[in-house]
Amino acid sequence: MDIDRAALDALEATLHRDIPLTRAMGVTVAGFDATGLTLRAPLAPNLNHKHTAFGGSLATLATLAGWGLLQLLLREHPPVTVVIQESTVSYLHPVTTDFEARCALPPPDALHRFRRMLDRRGVARIGLDVTIPSGNEIAVRFHGQFVAFDRRRYPQAGPA
Repeated sequence: MDIDRAALDALEATLHRDIPLTRAMGVTVAGFDATGLTLRAPLAPNLNHKHTAFGGSLATLATLAGWGLLQLLLREHPPVTVVIQESTVSYLHPVTTDFEARCALPPPDALHRFRRMLDRRGVARIGLDVTIPSGNEIAVRFHGQFVAFDRRRYPQAGPA
């Protein structure tokens, strides 16, 4: 999968333009490789009353990592709107430093089924897994069900 820095910069610009919360959180696109997408956020604007990362910020960054991964994977597809349908989050350890959310690429067969369904029916669902480490431990586990709509068939789905 060929994703260059320009595509990552475009994703970050889209996040900041279309989801204003990402600017306040300080979200950046840290990287993409053969295993998935990584987003980053500084601790300072995402603190809770215990001086650890706010759970809502952690869940938001995890959701954005899944959404962002699909934006990158579908960037050559006709116009698509991606939304989160449902998610589960497990908070396993506090996060006390700047943090990263890593969305793993789905297995090739799941990605193939997702793309095939999107092409055939104009709508497709896929589950994505995201982790947020803290030190050497997984601090947050997130699983989200995302839905993609081909806007040519579902114009009511709205923009990206």
